[in-house]
Amino acid sequence: MVTHYIEPDDVDTQQFDWGTLKWMATPEVSDSERFSAGVVLLEPGKGHELHTHPDSDEILYVVSGTGEQTVAGDTREVGAGEMVSIPAGVEHGTVNTGWETLKLLAVYAPPGPEDVLADLPGCTIVPAGEIPTRD
Repeated sequence: MVTHYIEPDDVDTQQFDWGTLKWMATPEVSDSERFSAGVVLLEPGKGHELHTHPDSDEILYVVSGTGEQTVAGDTREVGAGEMVSIPAGVEHGTVNTGWETLKLLAVYAPPGPEDVLADLPGCTIVPAGEIPTRD
């Protein structure tokens, strides 16, 4: 169902041992064919390995918390209000270095990497409307 207003309960949750993702703008959800966007929550001390998105540019906007961001071998601390630009094919990764959840807005252009994430080992899909829980 395509809509212009999306609430978190409207979409599935991708859950990993390092965090939680909700893709709230995708071709299936919002009819956005040029980009996808979602909220990423990284738990304290957690992050994901260096990786690439060969066909999509990515931007990360830090909503809250602090973390360590690596892009193309350059690592630095990031915090609320900062944006990180990651060109397609460039290796990158994020780790939460703070005591609170690191909250990011992630945007891919064009969309696609969010589907790859859903197919990774260790990804649990929590259906829309259900609250993800931690073991």
